Amino acid sequence: MTDLARALGWLPAGAYVTSPRARPAALTSFHTADYVAALLAAEAEGAVSEAVRIRHGLGTLSNPVHGLMFRRPATSAGGALLAAEMVRAGGVVMVPGAGTHHAFADRAGGFCYLNDPVLALLHLRRLGLRRLAYVDLDAHHCDGVSAAFEGDRDLLLISVHEEERWPRTGALSEEGGGTHLNLPVPRGFNDTEMAAARDGVILPALEAFQPEAVLLQCGADAVEEDPLSRLALSNNAHVAAVLAIRAQTDRLIVTGGGGYNPWSVARCWTRVWGALGGHEAPDRLEGAARSVLEALAWPGRAAGRNPPADWSRTLADPPREGPIRAEVAARIASLRTRLPGLRRRAWV
Repeated sequence: MTDLARALGWLPAGAYVTSPRARPAALTSFHTADYVAALLAAEAEGAVSEAVRIRHGLGTLSNPVHGLMFRRPATSAGGALLAAEMVRAGGVVMVPGAGTHHAFADRAGGFCYLNDPVLALLHLRRLGLRRLAYVDLDAHHCDGVSAAFEGDRDLLLISVHEEERWPRTGALSEEGGGTHLNLPVPRGFNDTEMAAARDGVILPALEAFQPEAVLLQCGADAVEEDPLSRLALSNNAHVAAVLAIRAQTDRLIVTGGGGYNPWSVARCWTRVWGALGGHEAPDRLEGAARSVLEALAWPGRAAGRNPPADWSRTLADPPREGPIRAEVAARIASLRTRLPGLRRRAWV
């Protein structure tokens, strides 16, 4: 994403800050000291014991041991913590390497070793911002963030995710103590349905709750080409949601998240960054920008060996509109009945 943004002239030197690596002490604002120590030891030793595997979820298929398993997520966490400091006085910061929303305080989950959204939200609290909102567009439910803020009336959580998709949490009925709005959506969820969710749930909930800052997890795995979901969004839906949310807050942190097709991830997040900076996506990519995408590879996937030309020659997806299905409309209507309660709770 950063290479593509630079090639388009959208990332001048003054707009880019290198993420610091969060130190273990900073991570224990959410994660347990035992877990952080286990993560450090696993990276150093290249292996974990059966006891560590069982207790902390390290060394599994979805949380494998590797040589950067502490340093890489600690750098993403450092970027998220820095973003919290940067938006304290107002503004927008994007941290594409962050968004690892499945990690728990004492356990890794779903390729997430540290929960940088939770760490950033807690840091915003330490900086004096109490009322916060977390919006998640990833195809997978944000189970780690949800658990971290269960019962916290000053944290509004909104998640739009595919139903019956791992981790199989985030049912419509899950309220997190009253301020969690979960919208599980069916396969084939399209741009029109996303616009209905945005305008019917996300924006009015933010208006009712009046947070002092918003953290938006902008996972790209809800885009149609992603292999780990069955949703049908274009990257236009992400851009429209980001800009609409930006218009409702003076402080916004945008993170990455899931995304397993390198072309759709790069195109989606570059479009989001560009839109936040007021840049229009070009009709066709040429020169250095096209070369960045043409150089990508997707080992093990047939599409990676012979990607469609549009994956390297365009930035914006074609619109993927469609009908608003009855089950989607009914779930949006159900969540809307809870919006007045958010407003009342705002001043408890």
